[in-house]
Amino acid sequence: MDFKKTEEQELLLESLRTVMERGNFESYFKECDKNHEYPQKAIDALVEAGFSSLGIPEEFGGTPTDIMTQIMVAEEAHALGYPSLVWINFATEVDDILAFGNEAQQKEILKYALQGIKPFTLGFTEPQAGSDSAAMATTATKRDGKVYINGNKTFNTSADRAPYMLCVCRSGINENPYKDFSMYLFPMDRPGITIEKLDKIGNNMCGTYEVHLNDVECEETDLVGVEGKGFYQLMKNFEVERLTICAANVGMARCAYDEAVKYAGQREQFGKTIGSFQLIQEKIVDMKIKIENMQNLLYKAAWKKENGESIAIDSSLVKRYTGQAAFEVIDDAMQIMGGIGYTHDCRISRLWRDQRVYRIMAGTEEIMVHTAGRALIKEAQ
Repeated sequence: MDFKKTEEQELLLESLRTVMERGNFESYFKECDKNHEYPQKAIDALVEAGFSSLGIPEEFGGTPTDIMTQIMVAEEAHALGYPSLVWINFATEVDDILAFGNEAQQKEILKYALQGIKPFTLGFTEPQAGSDSAAMATTATKRDGKVYINGNKTFNTSADRAPYMLCVCRSGINENPYKDFSMYLFPMDRPGITIEKLDKIGNNMCGTYEVHLNDVECEETDLVGVEGKGFYQLMKNFEVERLTICAANVGMARCAYDEAVKYAGQREQFGKTIGSFQLIQEKIVDMKIKIENMQNLLYKAAWKKENGESIAIDSSLVKRYTGQAAFEVIDDAMQIMGGIGYTHDCRISRLWRDQRVYRIMAGTEEIMVHTAGRALIKEAQ
C-alpha cells in the first residue's frame, strides 16, 4: 500500500486550494452559518472548476476518478474550512445509483450530481427506527399497477433541495425482516409529500428534515435494484458513505489543528508564547498523532475499496475512530484557542458544533462496535 499522492492528485488538490483561496470564502461561510443559508456561491465556484464531476463515468459527462482521489479531495476541502454536509462531490449517491439503478435512473441522478445538486435525500431513518433498521415501518403497497408509499422518514439531509428521495420501504411480510425491504426513487415534488425542518445545534448551512409520505404514487419502474434486497443495498451504501464522512472528519480535524498550532506560536502569556508551555505542546503532539492515525485508517480502507476488497469491517472501524478522534482534536484546538475559540469569530467553534453529529449519523459509534465486533469475532473462528 503506497499512499504517496500521484502527480494528478497533487495537481487536483492544488487546483482546489486555488479555488478556495481566490474565493476567500471564510467570511462568507461565517455569514451563511449565522443566517442558516446554503453556501451556493462556494458551490458554484467548485462546480465551475469541475469538482462535482469527479467519480462520474465519462459516458455521463463526468471525470472518472478513483475513490482514493475523491476521499483526498473531500478531506482537503474540509481542511481548508469548507463546511460539512454541503460538499459537492456526491460519491455516495453516485455509487448507489451506478450499483443498483437502471439506465434511466442513472442518467437522471448523475445529471444533478454534475451540477453540484444533491440528487436525492436518503429516506432511511424513521422516528422509531434509527439503529434498529428492522423496525422501519414505511410501506410500499402495490395497487392497480401502481406502488403507494406511506410512512415517515426523519433526519433527511437537504430534503428541501434534493430533487429526489431514495426511500427504503417495507414491501412484504417475510420471516426474515431484512428481506422485507425495497428501495424506490421518486421526485420530492410528488403529491402526498410534506417536509418539516428540524432545529439543530450545528451544520446550519444544510437543512435537515422530517419527511411525511402519504399515499405517494410511484411506478413499479421506480424500484431501485432488486425487490426485497433494499436492506442489503443500503448496507453497501453505508460503506462509501462512511468513507466520505471520515474524509470530512479528518479534514475538519486538520483545519482545527492548523489554526490552533498557528495561534500557539503567536499568542503570548506570562512573557512567552503559549506554544512554549509543555501542556500545550502535549496537546499539539497528541492531536498530530490522531490526525496521522485517522488518515492511515481512512486511506487503507479507501485503497481496499478501490482494489475490490471488502471494507465491511474497515468502514465501521474507521467511522468509529475518526468520529471520536476528530472531535478530540477539535476540542483540544478550542482549548488552545481559549475564550476566542468559543466565539463565532473563530471557525473552530463551527467545526466543534458541526463535527459532533458525525459520531451519530450513518451509524452511531456504538453500532460501529456492534457491526465490527461481531464480524471480527466471526472472522477469528
